[in-house]
Amino acid sequence: MVAPDAFFNSRSEQLAALALQYAVPTIYQYRRFAAAGGLISYGADIADAYRLVGAYTAQILKGKKPEDLPVQRATKVELLINARPPRRSASTYRRSCSKLADEVIE
Repeated sequence: MVAPDAFFNSRSEQLAALALQYAVPTIYQYRRFAAAGGLISYGADIADAYRLVGAYTAQILKGKKPEDLPVQRATKVELLINARPPRRSASTYRRSCSKLADEVIE
């Protein structure tokens, strides 16, 4: 599992390539890692998080005090499975899990 960290986030393609090269199954928090070649990503939808930030900003610009705003967290999480198996043994697992995924990258 690759933890969400600024260092790792800036190297999504490099980490995914290394995981594929050494056949290490990896799970990430953000979809761009799976899109870059990682096995699975599971985490909050970044677009939804940015939408929440925009809503907070709009309320603050309209005059509300930040301490009066409710605390919200992302309500949408997504499971992405990369269907391009780097090796044969992982393909069976991916096909069975793809029914549960929000998106499958072909």
